[in-house]
Amino acid sequence: MSNWQELEHKYLMHTVERLPVTLVRGEGARVWDDNGKEYLDFVAGWAVNSLGHCHPAVAEAVTEQVHTLIQTSNQFYTIPQLQLAELLVQNSCLDKVFFCNSGAEATEGAVKLARRYGKLKLNGAYEVITTLNSFHGRTLAMTAATGQPKFQEPYLPLPIGFINVAYNNIEAIKAATTNQTCAVMLEPIQGEGGVNLPGDDYLSAVRAWCDQKGILFILDEIQTGIGRTGTLFAYEQYGIEPDIMALAKGLGSGLPIGAILAKEGASVFAPGEHGSTFGGNPVACAAAYATLKFILDHDIAGNARKVGQYLTTGLQGLKKKFQFITDVRGRGLLVAVELSSEMAPSVVMACLERGLLLNRVKPNALRFMPPLIIGNKEVDRALDILDKVLSSVGKEVVK
Repeated sequence: MSNWQELEHKYLMHTVERLPVTLVRGEGARVWDDNGKEYLDFVAGWAVNSLGHCHPAVAEAVTEQVHTLIQTSNQFYTIPQLQLAELLVQNSCLDKVFFCNSGAEATEGAVKLARRYGKLKLNGAYEVITTLNSFHGRTLAMTAATGQPKFQEPYLPLPIGFINVAYNNIEAIKAATTNQTCAVMLEPIQGEGGVNLPGDDYLSAVRAWCDQKGILFILDEIQTGIGRTGTLFAYEQYGIEPDIMALAKGLGSGLPIGAILAKEGASVFAPGEHGSTFGGNPVACAAAYATLKFILDHDIAGNARKVGQYLTTGLQGLKKKFQFITDVRGRGLLVAVELSSEMAPSVVMACLERGLLLNRVKPNALRFMPPLIIGNKEVDRALDILDKVLSSVGKEVVK
């Protein structure tokens, strides 16, 4: 263990189990540790580094903005914020934008917006239906929204107003809907819950139900948005449009930024009813604008779709080879491999030793979320390392 890691133990709150590596430099899909060892990064900042590490378009935009204007607050107009808002609206089905600093702030703000809508238009309805195995953030309210007891139990009692029901089950949503329901909030694909895909008709059925009941449909596209699943937003693949959408992660390709997007009819915040000191910060917005424009101009979502299929096909080949791989699932470059036992931590550590960074999304599941700019060669390298690791670790499973 290096001196840097000793400082972590001494000074930082122990809220995450870090891998024993200190990263100091990145370029594209590669990173290097403080000993000069190179790694292929298939974690990408937890699906954040959409254009990879230190992409020139982002680095140049940030550098220029840092030398021009860093922060003013939302008391004043700033150009990067307005440019980014225009680009988001022009390339989505939504009409209005609010900028914040993270995914948790985006979902929290989306729920506040839905509650405000309920107060104004639904006789004070305030409950939001979410699903089991979802993940919507770490604030106290979003912990209540997240349908995973392991996140909720340490913080009981939780804020009221959230009903967790089974995912991919329209009847469960219907049964939970009352005159106190103002919205349904879903991830189009559950990321943190294990990369769980909905049935073909699920999201359209939820959309129809929300229309029938006059309630809002919120999509949490924090992990699936900005090209990761093969289209700019995942909702495009299911033939629906949300009333409200939360974005973050890949939007800034490494700079912290979140956004709430809403249809005109759902955009009911009045001045003073919501806000953020750093939200829409010129530097973060410059990074996000450069990221989004590059993704649009170079069809990076199309690359995620094609390379994601190449990755999925390769992983399915490993599934045929190793009986302990029970499932391969995902869309674009958000893919999971499920294992028959809780061997994911061992696989992640063995891959680390061989120069591949992976994420253990569950004790028995691996998650692949590399930069969206990778090509087949990087996938081949990752598959080769994973093949060797599974051959080794698998011997222990067989025993």
